[in-house]
Amino acid sequence: MKVLMFGWEFPPFNSGGLGTACYGITRALSEKGVEINFILPQNQKIPEKFLNVISAELPKIKIKEIDSLLTSYMTSENYRRRFLSLDEKDLVNNYCSDLIGEVCRYSQIARKIAREVEHDIIHTHDWMTFLPGIEAQKVSNKPLVSHVHSTELDRSGGHGANPQVFSIEKNGVQKADKVIAVSDFTKNKILKSYDVNSNKIDIVHNAIYKDEFADNLNFKENFDFGKNKIVLFLGRLTLHKGPDYFLCAAKKVLEKNKNVIFIVSGSGDMDQQIIEQAADLGIADKVLFTGFLRGEKLKKIYKMASLYIMPSISEPFGITTLESIASGTPVLISKQSGVSEILNHCLKVDFWDIDEMTNKILSVIDHDELGECLSSNGLSEIDKLTWDKAAERIIRIYGQLLREKCHNVL
Repeated sequence: MKVLMFGWEFPPFNSGGLGTACYGITRALSEKGVEINFILPQNQKIPEKFLNVISAELPKIKIKEIDSLLTSYMTSENYRRRFLSLDEKDLVNNYCSDLIGEVCRYSQIARKIAREVEHDIIHTHDWMTFLPGIEAQKVSNKPLVSHVHSTELDRSGGHGANPQVFSIEKNGVQKADKVIAVSDFTKNKILKSYDVNSNKIDIVHNAIYKDEFADNLNFKENFDFGKNKIVLFLGRLTLHKGPDYFLCAAKKVLEKNKNVIFIVSGSGDMDQQIIEQAADLGIADKVLFTGFLRGEKLKKIYKMASLYIMPSISEPFGITTLESIASGTPVLISKQSGVSEILNHCLKVDFWDIDEMTNKILSVIDHDELGECLSSNGLSEIDKLTWDKAAERIIRIYGQLLREKCHNVL
């Protein structure tokens, strides 16, 4: 089976969970014999229209990089700033001056690729790739899968959604032969706002390669925190991730227990706001900002923490939760998240309930036995959350679409 897959980020050049999910999905599919051409917009100085790179680790995955200004989680404002910063010599590449225009340019390149690359299925990931997928389908007439990892309603926190992005998302799920949602939480959002038949949507929860985070689970014992316990927020600093709620809870915790350090790890459009909020709350000396982390630094900071908190306002899934548990660190997560559907051995709270969030943080940092219990049981629980099982479900979806296609032809 050959899949033409469109994405907007892929490790190691990813800034969020979408890249992590794309890696997990493609690796697991390739291990099951699926051949994947992964199309990725990248602003690279490459000699050809797109570059074909064959990974030694994943021999059945070919990554084709299209020369484009598009990057992950990009807003119209971010794109415009990047376009205006270009040197005159770069403008010969015919980049569009606005985000939606550049997505449409990506879509036209997708048509060319669909003519040249043999494939049985087209698989797209989130809104930037939905138009390219639709254009590729027009050329090849192959089944189209739209994989929804997040929606514009999630990213905007339900306020100020970009109508153009919303329209593209709606078109993408309506034109698809099958929609994959990362959670029931996400499926319900699609049903409520995008006018799609429920039978068209299948749920494939995200997963984790547990062993990649399991090394040196005794790291905490090798690090001297003195009397302080570490409470961690790790994610993009954007409205829907709830970093402001994290700091409000931090303020209340510190009023009762001074021996806590709060780490904020990540970057985003709320960077300055969150730094100023910590100062305004009078807790700047107890809040450490690390910026965006990846690789070994990411793994170490999970292990340093006594508790990881994901206070998202609207979280389609939340892969960081699984990474924290795999690192041996207990988690406190928002009930407004997809991952809360599949985890039992964790603490859960409504994102807006600062008092309850505070009480649960204090329970863990004041009672080591609770954290150890959550950690031990959490590690056992995520054993069943594997990318291998996710890939099996996706392959079944592919098979169903191909059988339906064959039946319709006959």
